Formats: sequence, structure tokens, C-alpha cells
Amino acid sequence: MAKRRNFASILLKNGLISQEQLDEAQKLAEKTGDKLAVSLTNLGYVTSANVMKAMAEEHGVRYVRISQENIPPAVLELMPETLAREYVVLPLEEGDGELTIVTSDPENFDMIDKLNFMLNRQIRIALAPKETILEAINRLYGQSVGESADAMLQEFTDTAIDFTETDDEGFGDDENIDESSAPIVRLTQLIITEAVQLRASDIHIEPFEDRIRVRYRIDGVLVERDSPPRRLLGALLSRIKILSKLDIAERRRTQDGRIKVTVGEKELDLRVSIIPTNHGQSVVMRILDKDNIKIGLRQLGFAEDDFNTFNNLIRRPNGIILVTGPTGSGKTTSLYAALNALNTPDRKIITAEDPVEYYLAGINQVEIKHQIGLDFASVIRSMLRQAPNIILVGEMRDLETAQMGIQASLTGHLVFSTLHTNDAPSAVTRLADMGVPSYLVASSVIAIMAQRLVRTICKKCRAQFSPSQAAIEAAGFPEKVLANAKFMRGRGCSNCNMKGYRGRLGIYELMKMSSKIRELTFAEASAGAIRQAAISEGMKTLYFDGLLKVARGVTTLEEVMRVAKMTEDE
Repeated sequence: MAKRRNFASILLKNGLISQEQLDEAQKLAEKTGDKLAVSLTNLGYVTSANVMKAMAEEHGVRYVRISQENIPPAVLELMPETLAREYVVLPLEEGDGELTIVTSDPENFDMIDKLNFMLNRQIRIALAPKETILEAINRLYGQSVGESADAMLQEFTDTAIDFTETDDEGFGDDENIDESSAPIVRLTQLIITEAVQLRASDIHIEPFEDRIRVRYRIDGVLVERDSPPRRLLGALLSRIKILSKLDIAERRRTQDGRIKVTVGEKELDLRVSIIPTNHGQSVVMRILDKDNIKIGLRQLGFAEDDFNTFNNLIRRPNGIILVTGPTGSGKTTSLYAALNALNTPDRKIITAEDPVEYYLAGINQVEIKHQIGLDFASVIRSMLRQAPNIILVGEMRDLETAQMGIQASLTGHLVFSTLHTNDAPSAVTRLADMGVPSYLVASSVIAIMAQRLVRTICKKCRAQFSPSQAAIEAAGFPEKVLANAKFMRGRGCSNCNMKGYRGRLGIYELMKMSSKIRELTFAEASAGAIRQAAISEGMKTLYFDGLLKVARGVTTLEEVMRVAKMTEDE
């Protein structure tokens, strides 16, 4: 293969890098032992796609955008998945005894020789970035697993499959899953394992007229994955129900269960919810990872002054601390972090939750069971007889629960609970709407904290940039914040699946019940009036806390706008 100009000189010629940047990357490559291409992308001077295009020009081969290629299943079958993953290559097209593969390493001649021998075909290469090849392997070979499972199940009807063989406790133990296992067992394991590897918080399996849609919620955003054939729906549902110890014959009612699984070395709980829809039963599996609740208050993302305030509040002997926000905004994680900080041998802590999501050592947790009359109000009434120091009430849903929580706080207990409101001041009017007298709210609540979760910029591919003046003015950044601002954004890499974000952090609005706010609460003032008073006393709004994190280069303005848009009051 005739060599042309070096890819680095092609990048220089095209103005994609400067000579100084090239020199710095060469020094880094010598120091770390990495290839020059890796050093250039790690330093953020050029994208991996541009490097691959220059390499393709150097070696006189094609550059491929894999997402735009339609690779036939027959071509995929020519290369086993183990080989594709070992060498990070993907079969692209086949003809006249030649197989074109996509690679990111055109000079790995040893790999090409081995594939020539093992596949008994002449190998031609095309180039694409490594991360896009890996993503395509996960996507395309994931589909082929579903299709092979489909082929193996074609001879059965959904009701004719014998699932008794698959009801084992060692779901996550790879030694129990081999090539001869029932294909639906492998398909279910594939879905759960892939979701865990991608750091998903839940798995959605939704039936439609002509397909099954599988989606994972990653960092709060739903991502569609491979679609198993529609005819696998009955078998897939039955497998999930067996693992959850649910009734596989029940199709008309909602069902809830739990699955304990082991993926790699992690033991996980999946909370399973099944509801009937017009095209079949829809499943959501919430992945509960115990590592998520081991974080301390410091890791939640508080600004320094809010951290000190919250830390002092949770050490008060009595009163109510409310955490508000929509579903999936991290309320449970914040409350558990507070309980972990307070969980010492000299304190008795009891929780009432619906359901208990995570089990905490040293804390008495009670699961609400409405079907036997074990509701929040009755549990709170009984737990007060156990002389606790701290009580956590999962959610104040109705007047009776709220009144019991308030009575507990007035009799010398510290009470944590949650409410579904958009901001902190609205929690006061929400309690009044539920029928709680304003004087009780004013005398018992000591603080209300609203929160949201924003995606954080990927640390591996983040780079500094300057937003437009118009964007800064529209966002409303204060001058003192802009003075030290360091705006960042993610370019996208294999670490973050080309999203530019990895992980999430909280933004907070912490409102202490000062004497002025107590007076307004007692006088049944509007949420807007309470909000203005809290801001005048130094409360940072959700949006303003988000702007501070944008200026620190932790997240992006688009993320903050997505979860905490500025209201007219702000």
C-alpha cells in the first residue's frame, strides 16, 4: 500500500492544527508512549474524526461514516462478535472473496494478517474513529443477538415455551449462562447488562403494533437501543415476571416486583413496574445501585454557603425539612445522604417509604403497604411510640400524613420529607392547599429545598469555549459571576458515548424559614411574595445556582435552561 504524506502534515496543511500544537502532542506521545493521533485528540486539538480522515488520505483508503452505512446481517455473520470486539473492527461489505473491515488502526498489519487467516478472506480496510466502531459493535451485534434468539424461538409459540428451566437465582452469574441457555434468558440478560454498563437508571420495554421499543434512561435522558422482534414480547414478559416473582398469567392488572441481579461484581436491585397498554404490557425496570447512596453531602453539588446552611439545619433537634422537585430529581439521594451523615449509634432513625428503594445499614425502614392498611399516617403514629430522634416520611401526599409529620416535629422530632412542587416557596402554599393550617406550617417547617439534576460535562473531552455575547446577556449572568467565568463544553468521546456529558449533579434552591417568611406564611401570602422575600434575604434560585455551575465549567447553559428555565419572578 503506497504511502502518501504523513497524516500530521495533512492536518497541518488543512489548518486543523498548528505546528506548536503538533510539537506539544509529539512530546506528550514520547512521554506517555501513546500514538501521536491519540495524543492530539487527548489534548483536544483535533477531533478523532478529522484524524481518521487525514489517515485515510495518507493510506489511500476510504473514510466511513458508520451511522450512514447499511451493513447487511449476512456480512455481520462473517465475523464473530468476539473477533470484532478483540480487534475493534467491523465488517462493512463483502465481494469477490474480499471482506472490507472498518478499523481505526491502519498500521496494525499483524491484525490484518490474522483476520486474513481466520476468516479465509482477503482483507481490505476502511477507517472510522474507534468510538464510533465500538458504538456500532454494541448496536449491531446487540441486534444480531435478538435476531438469533428470534430464529431459535420461531418453532415455538409464546405459550409453548417451557420457562421452568430458566427460573434460576443465578441470573447474573455468567457461568450459568452459556450458548445452550434458552435464548430468551440471554436476551433478557443482554438488555439488563447493557443498561448497567451504560450507567442507565431505568430500562423501558414498550410494545407497539409492529415492534418492541427498548429505551434506557442515561443521565436523565432516554436513549433508544435495539428493538427485539415483536413476536418475542410474550416470552420476554414472562421471563421478566418470573425473575420478579410475579404472576405470568395476569395481563389485565398493574404489577410491581423486584429482581436481584449480579452484573460483573455489582449486586443490583431492579424495581419492576408492569402496566397493561393497548398493544400489550409495558415494563419499566428501575436500576437501584447501592453505590449511588454512599455519596456524602459534599458530593451532592451544593455551593459552599448552601452546604454549610444545610449541614447546620439537619443537626437541629426538631422541625421539618422538606425537599421538593419532580420525579427523578434526586430527592431520595439527597435525603439518604443527610441520613448517612446523621446515622450514628446515639441516634435512632426510622423511615416510612413507598417503596423502600435502598436498604441502609443501622436505619429502621418501614415499607408502606396500603392493601393491609399500613399507610403513612398509621406508620408515623406507631413510629412515634418507638422514641426515634429522626423520622423520614417518603412523601407528604395528603392532609393526614402532613398533619402527622407536623405533630411529630412539634413533639421534638426532626422530620425529613418530600413534596412535588416546582420550587421551594411553592411548598408553603401546597401545604395550605392540602388543608394544613398556616400557623402549623409556620411553626414546624424550618427549611425547604428545591432541587433538579443537570448533566455534567464529560471530564475526558471537555474544552473551554466562549459563548456569544447575546447568549450571555439572554441568560442574565451577573457581572460578578462573569468576571471569573470559565465556560466549558464536551466535544464528545467514547467515555461519554459522544454526548459530551457524563454523570449528573444537583442544582439547589434552599429557603430557610426566617421570621419574615414565617410572618408571610402565617398571613397566607402568595408563593410569589414568599419567593421575593426569600431572594431578598439571600436565597439563590435554582436557575441562579445553575448559572454559577455553568460559570465554573461544570455544566452547560443549555442543560440549566432545560431543567430550570427562568421564570418571570427571576
